[in-house]
Amino acid sequence: MIKERKISLQGQDHQLSHTDKQLEILEQLDQVNFTDRLRGLGKLPFKPIGIDIFQVNMGKMCNQVCKHCHVDAGPDRKEIMTQETMQQCLDALDQSDISTVDLTGGAPEMNPDFEWFVEELSSRGKHVIVRCNLTIILANKKYNNLPEFFKKHKVEVVSSLPHFSAKRTDAQRGDGVFEKSIEALKMLNAVGYGLPDSDLKLNLVYNPSGAFLPADQTGLESEFKRKLKVGFDIDFHELYAITNLPISRFLDYLVASENYEEYMQKLIDAFNPGAVDGVMCRNTISVGWDGHLYDCDFNQMLDLKLNHGAPNHIRDFDVTLLTDRKIILNNHCFGCTAGAGSSCGGVTT
Repeated sequence: MIKERKISLQGQDHQLSHTDKQLEILEQLDQVNFTDRLRGLGKLPFKPIGIDIFQVNMGKMCNQVCKHCHVDAGPDRKEIMTQETMQQCLDALDQSDISTVDLTGGAPEMNPDFEWFVEELSSRGKHVIVRCNLTIILANKKYNNLPEFFKKHKVEVVSSLPHFSAKRTDAQRGDGVFEKSIEALKMLNAVGYGLPDSDLKLNLVYNPSGAFLPADQTGLESEFKRKLKVGFDIDFHELYAITNLPISRFLDYLVASENYEEYMQKLIDAFNPGAVDGVMCRNTISVGWDGHLYDCDFNQMLDLKLNHGAPNHIRDFDVTLLTDRKIILNNHCFGCTAGAGSSCGGVTT
C-alpha cells in the first residue's frame, strides 16, 4: 500500500521532483520510442494545426495533494503567476484570434489575481474555462463566492471527481474530498451550473485510480450521471475520461508500487494511430506560471520548453512562429494516444 503524501515531492526533495530524473526513467523503454512510432506513420515533423486554446497554469499552489497529480501541486508549493505575467498573456491574446483560455494549476483560484485575470479575459470576449478541484470552493470563506463569480462571467467549470463513491475518490484525492466535492457541486447546481438546459457548463473529469486505462467515456458518463442524480440530486453536462500520464506523482506511484513497466506496456500496446491527430498539443499552447511556453501541460511539467526556433516565453509571443513550431515528443506521449486517446477535453477519437 502506497503511503498517502501530505506534501509535494518537491517539499520532500524527492528524486522525482527533478524533471531530468523523470525523463531518464521515461527514456529507458526497451526498443520502443514514441517518436519512432510517429515516424513510421509519416507524421514527422509533428506540427500544430493552429492555436485555438491558450492554457495558463496560474501556479502550483493547491489545497489538495492528490496521488495522481502530474503537477506535483500542493499547499507547500509557492510558485505563482504574477500579475505582470498575466498582463503579458493578455497582450499576447490581444494580438491573436485565440478564443478560449483554459485556466489551470494547482488550484488556479488560489492565485491572488485570479478574479482580476478572469475579469480581464471576460471583458475581451474570451471563453474562459477554469479547472476547479471543487473543494477550493469550501476551503475558505473568501472562495465561497466562486459559483456566483463563475456565473457572472459565464465561466465553463471543469471539475475533477475520480468516482461517484467516497472510498474511491478519497483514496485518490485525500480524506473528506468526496463529501466536500458533492457539497460544492450542489452549490454550482444551485446557481444554474450543470442543469440540463443551462448554458452554464459544468463538466467532470475522471482519472483512473490505479495503473490502468479509463473505461469507455460514454459509458462512464452515463453511469456518473445516474449515480450522482439518484444519490445526490446532482446534474452535470459532460464527463471527460483522461488517462493518467507517467509524470511526477503518478510516476512515483507507478515506481513505488512496481507497476511502471507494466503500465507503460499497457499504453504502448493500446497505441491508436487514429488518436494521434486529435491530441491537445495540435491546437493548444501552454503557458507556465513563470511565462515559459510549452506544447502542452504535460510537457510543461517535464520542463520541455518550446525550441526549434519557436519563442519559449510569453513576452516573445508570435502566433506565426508558434503555429509553425515542431512539437516536442517523448515517451509520456503514449498516454495521450492510448485507446480512444486522451486530452484535457477527454477522448480524441
